[in-house]
Amino acid sequence: MSTLPFAHLHCHSHYSLLDGAGTVRGLLERAKALRMNALALTDHGNLHGALKFYQTAKELGIKPILGLEAYIAPGSRRHKEQGKSKDSSFHLTLLARNRQGFRNLVKLSSAAFTEGFYFKPRIDKELLETHREGLICLSGCASSELSRLILAGGEANFQKALETAAWYRNLFGDDYYIEIQNNHLEVQRTVMEGAVRIAEQLEIPLVATSDVHYIHREDSEAQDILLCVNTGKFRTDTNRMRMETDEFFLRSPEEMYAAFPGREDALRRSQEIADSVDIELELGQRHFPLFTPPEGKTSEQFLRDLCVEGLRERYAKRPDRYADGHFSAEVEARLDRELGVINKLGFPNYFLIVWDFVRFARSQGIQATARGSGVGSLVSYALHLSHICPLEYDLLFERFLDENRREAPDIDIDFCQQRRGEVIQYVKDRYGLENVAQIGTFGTLAARAAIRDVGRALGMPIPRVDAVVAMVPEELKITLEEAIQKSDGLRKAYETDAEVRKLLDLAKGIEGLARNVGTHAAAVVIADRPLTDYVPLQHVQDKKEVITQWAMGDVERAGLLKMDFLGLRNLTILSKVIELIEQTTGEKIDPYTFPLDDAETFALLCRGETKGIFQLESGGIRDLLQRMKPDHFRDIIATNALYRPGPLEGGMVDDYIQVKHGRKKPEYKHPVMKEILEETHGVMVYQEQVMRIINRLGGIQLASAYSCIKAISKKKLEIIAKFREEFIEGAHKQGMSKKEAADLFGLIEKFAGYGFNKSHSTAYALIAYMTAYLKAHWPVEFMAALLSSDIPGRNFKRKDSLVEHIEDCQRMGAEVLPPDVNRSHPEFTVAGGKICFGLTAVKGCGAAAAAAIAAERDKNGPYRGLCDFCERLDPGTVNRTAIESLIKAGAFDSTGARRPQLFAALDRALQAGAAAASDRRSGQKSLFGGGDGDAPKEAGDSMLPDVPDWGPQEKLAREKEVLGFYLSSHPLAEHRSTLAAYCSHTTSEAAELKHRTEVMLGGMISAIKYSHTKNPKPGNPSRYAMFDLEDTDGIMRCIVWPEQFAHYESLVSADAIVVVRGAVDKRPGSEEANLIVNEIIALEDLPARCTREIVIRVSEEEHGLSKLDMLHEILRGYPGKSELQLNLRLADGKGIVCKCGGLRVSVSDQMRQRVEQLLGPGNIRLVTAMPPSAPRRPNYQNSRRAAAT
Repeated sequence: MSTLPFAHLHCHSHYSLLDGAGTVRGLLERAKALRMNALALTDHGNLHGALKFYQTAKELGIKPILGLEAYIAPGSRRHKEQGKSKDSSFHLTLLARNRQGFRNLVKLSSAAFTEGFYFKPRIDKELLETHREGLICLSGCASSELSRLILAGGEANFQKALETAAWYRNLFGDDYYIEIQNNHLEVQRTVMEGAVRIAEQLEIPLVATSDVHYIHREDSEAQDILLCVNTGKFRTDTNRMRMETDEFFLRSPEEMYAAFPGREDALRRSQEIADSVDIELELGQRHFPLFTPPEGKTSEQFLRDLCVEGLRERYAKRPDRYADGHFSAEVEARLDRELGVINKLGFPNYFLIVWDFVRFARSQGIQATARGSGVGSLVSYALHLSHICPLEYDLLFERFLDENRREAPDIDIDFCQQRRGEVIQYVKDRYGLENVAQIGTFGTLAARAAIRDVGRALGMPIPRVDAVVAMVPEELKITLEEAIQKSDGLRKAYETDAEVRKLLDLAKGIEGLARNVGTHAAAVVIADRPLTDYVPLQHVQDKKEVITQWAMGDVERAGLLKMDFLGLRNLTILSKVIELIEQTTGEKIDPYTFPLDDAETFALLCRGETKGIFQLESGGIRDLLQRMKPDHFRDIIATNALYRPGPLEGGMVDDYIQVKHGRKKPEYKHPVMKEILEETHGVMVYQEQVMRIINRLGGIQLASAYSCIKAISKKKLEIIAKFREEFIEGAHKQGMSKKEAADLFGLIEKFAGYGFNKSHSTAYALIAYMTAYLKAHWPVEFMAALLSSDIPGRNFKRKDSLVEHIEDCQRMGAEVLPPDVNRSHPEFTVAGGKICFGLTAVKGCGAAAAAAIAAERDKNGPYRGLCDFCERLDPGTVNRTAIESLIKAGAFDSTGARRPQLFAALDRALQAGAAAASDRRSGQKSLFGGGDGDAPKEAGDSMLPDVPDWGPQEKLAREKEVLGFYLSSHPLAEHRSTLAAYCSHTTSEAAELKHRTEVMLGGMISAIKYSHTKNPKPGNPSRYAMFDLEDTDGIMRCIVWPEQFAHYESLVSADAIVVVRGAVDKRPGSEEANLIVNEIIALEDLPARCTREIVIRVSEEEHGLSKLDMLHEILRGYPGKSELQLNLRLADGKGIVCKCGGLRVSVSDQMRQRVEQLLGPGNIRLVTAMPPSAPRRPNYQNSRRAAAT
C-alpha cells in the first residue's frame, strides 16, 4: 500500500461509452502499480462494467468499490420537458458500502433507464429515498446539483446549495460527503471554495476525488477523440465539449496530495471510505425460474412421463426400439442414465422450461430444432427439442452433460427467423415481463471502425479515410498493430505519411474500447423473481425492448438462466417452401418424414448444385461435395465437420475421400479403432469418436474423456500428461504395447484439436438434407422461398445473394417473371409453375407499400394504369419513391404504357391520388367511381404525354438501380460481336476446361474484393484483388495476384468492361473453376493489342481497281504491327490472296471506319490472336500458397 493514504472514488472506464478511455483491467493494474489497495468504478449512469470490475479486482488483490455516477433529475424522473440535455439532470456519485447497497444501485440504474431516460438515464430524489440503504453518497463533480448552485453565484443560490446539502445529509446521514476535485480547471477551484464553506457550516466531511477518465496522461488525446465521436464534432471545432487539461488520468497518491495542499484530511478520508466498504457478491447461486408440473407430480416424475410419451411417438415405426408396449434395453438404459444425471444435478426444471416453449412453437406451426451438444441427449429427442435419434448416430450424452459438471446445461434452440419473436413473447407472458429480458452486448471499436471514427473526428476527407481502411487486411479480429505488420501499403503509409501516422496512432488509442450497447442476437435471460433483484436492466435507445446492462458472461456468473432463442433463416425457408407446396399442390408435407436415402437428393449434392442449401452453399464446400460424391446421410454429417481449416490443411479431407472411393486403404491401429472410425473411413472427424477411443481403449470414463479433449484443445499440459498416463496403462491392459499406446495418444492429441461436435454436425446435416430434398423435388417452390428469404439482406451496390439465386433459377430452368403490379405479391410466389417476382425485392418499395398494392388489387381487381393505381392507394403508404422504383423496374409495363411516359405523368397521377384519398376521408366517391366495375378505362393513361422512350443503356441502368440486375437486356449486348471476336471462350465454357488452360474471357467486373497475401517478401506488393467477371453466359471468379494487380489496378473497377487473359484454376475432380489473371485489357485497347492480321476484300466489279491506290493511302497513315492481307476478286471470277509483307498497320476505329466508307461494310475483317505474355507474370503455385485463405 502507498505510504500516503488515498483511494480513487470517482473513476470512469470505457463503459462510460465514448467518455472514458480506460479498460477495466487497465485501470486496476495501474492502481496496483501505484500501490493502492482499493479502487472505485463510477461509470456514467450505468453498471455495465461492475461485475467484470469486481472479479478483476478480486483477481488482482484490490478491493473493488462498486459505484455509479448517477444522473439525477431536477424534479420527477418522469418529467421530460426540460428542453436541453444540460438542464435535464445533475450528476451525483453513489458508492455501494455492502451487498445491500449494490442491490440498490442495480435498482436505481435500472429505473434510470426504464423510467427516467431523457437525454440520459435519470433517477430522482424519490428513488433515492426508496433505495438509499447501503449507499455512500458523494455530492458530485462540477455538474452536480450542489456545484451548479455554487457556480450560479449570489447569496440566494448559496442558501439553496446549503439546503441541498442538508437534504442529502438528512437522507444519507454519516454516509454523505462533500466532494471536491482539482484537475486544474478554474470551475473546480470555484466549486471547491463554495463546497468547503458549506462543509464547514453544516459540519459535513470533505472527500477529495479526481474524476478519472483515462489511465495515463498521454491517453488524453484518445479521450478527446472519443468525446468528438460521442458528440459528432470535429476536433477543430472551438465550441464543443472537451476536457480543458490532461489531468484526468489515474494519478498517484503523491500527485493527488500535491493537487490538494492543505486538504490532507479530505484525501485521507477517501481511504477511510474505501476501508469501510465491505462487499461480497453472491455469485454462482442459481436463480432459475420454476416450472409448475401438473398437480400431484414432481418435476422429475413429469419429465420422465413426457420422455416416455415422446419416445413412444418417436419409435412408433421402429420395432427394434419399441414393441409390444416396451422399449428396447438400449433405450431404457440410456433414458434411465440421462434422467439420473439430470435429476442428480437438479436440472429437471431446466428441461421442462425448454420443453414448454418448444411445445408452444410446435403448436403454432413454428419450425424449431436444437443445435449443439444437446442433440446428443435422448431426453432432448424425446421432448421434440431435437429431431435426431442419438442412438442411431452414436451421439454422446456425456458431450453435453455429466455428473462432474456443475454449470447449467446449454440447449440452443433454432427457430424460424420470422417468428422467433412469438416464442420470446410467450416466455415473457409465461414467466412475467419483469422476469424476462434479452441480453445486452457491447459493440467495440475494431480496427476499421477506430480508423473511421478518428478520421471523422480529425475532419479528414472520407475518400482519404476509406483508402486507409481498404489497406487493413480482411481478417477477423485483426488489430491495427497486426494490420501494419501484414499490409505493405499500410506500413508504408504509416512510415511515410504524417497524417496517416497520426490517424493510426490515435486509432490505436481507442481500439477495442466499448462504443455502444446492443441486443444479443439470441440470448434471453429468465429469472425466478424480477430481474432487477439480480442484474441491472436498460432499454436499447429508441427501442422498447428491455435488455440487461451486463453481457452474457456476467449474466451467467450472476446465477441467472440464459437461453438462446436463435433465429435460423433456413427454418424460415423451410416453412415458406412447405406453405408454397401446399398452395400449388394442395399437399401438406412434413420434411422430418423425408427418406434419408433419396437418390435425386444425393445426385443434386454430388453435382454441387447446392446454392441455397443450408451449410452447403459456399464454392469451397460445393467443390468438396463434387469430390466426395456423398451417397449416405453420414457423408453430409462428415461434410459439415470436415470443411474447416484444420481438417482441410491436415489432409483429413483428402484421406476421407480417397478411402471412400477405394483409392486408399484405411489404417486402424486396433480393432476398436476400426469399430469407431469405420463410418468416417478411418479418419478421426468427431470429438465423440475421440471420446470413444479414449474410453474404450484407455478405460477412461466418457465424462473424463471429454475433459481430456478440452484439456488438449486448451493446451493444459499437466492435465494432458495425467490423461496420457491413464490412457497408456488402460490400452496396455487391452493388449497394446506401451509404445503403440503412446503413439496412439499422440495421434489423439493431434486430431482432438480438429475434432468437431458430432451432435451439432448431425443436427445441421438434417436441415441441409431436408433443404436439398426440397430443391430436388420442388425446385420452383424452393427457389421462390429462397428468394423471399434474400429480400431483407438486399444490397443494390453489389451483386447480392438474391441476384445470384435468380441466376441459379435460370440455370435450373425455373422462370422468374418480372415484377408486375397486377401479378406480384410482397414476397416471391409461384403461379403456373413460374416464380412471380416479389415487390419488396424492388428498392424503395417497402413491405407496407407492397402489401397495400397486393391487397387492393386482390380486393378490387387489376390496376388499369398509373392514375387508377394512385387513386386507389393511400399516398402515405405507397409514396412517390415506391412508385418511381416500380416504374424503373418495369412493374407497370403490363398496363401498356412506356416507362418515360409514366415518369412524365407521375405528378398529375399523384395529385389525382391525393384528391381521391381526401374524398375517401370525407366519404365522397373518387373521380372514377372508387375502383368499382363501372369505371371507364383509365382516362389518365389514354392521355399520357408523348415523350421519347429511354435508350437501352438508360433503361438498363434504371433497372439495375432498383432491381440489382439487368432485366430487359444486358450492357454487354452491344459489345457481343467484339467480345466474340477476341475472346477464346465464354465463362461457362471456360468452367469446363482443364486446370491451367490459357483463355481470353471478356465481360463486366463486379463484386470486387481486396485482400493481402500472407508473409510477402520484403519490398514485394501484398495486395491483390478478386472479382466476378460476368458475361452473357454466366460468371467466373477472377484472382489478380499482387504483381499483376500492381500493374492493372486502374482497370479493376465496378462495371468496367474488359477482356482478361489468364489460366483456369481448377482442383482435381472439381467442377468449380476460377481464373488466375495474367493480363487485363480495356475494351478500346483490344484491336491494337489482340489483332494478328487484317483481311480486306476488294472486288474489281464492285469497287474498281482504282480504289486500291486510295486504300493504300488510307492504310499508310496507320503504321503498326498487324499483318495485312488483301483478298482480290477479279472481274473474271478469279481470286488472288496478297500477303502485304511490306505494309503492317495498327488497328483503330478510325481506320476501320475510313476503309468501310471506301469499300462498304463487311469488307474488312480482323483476325484475332492471344496477346503475347504480359510482363510480371507470377509464380503461379507460390502465389496461391501465399494467399490469405
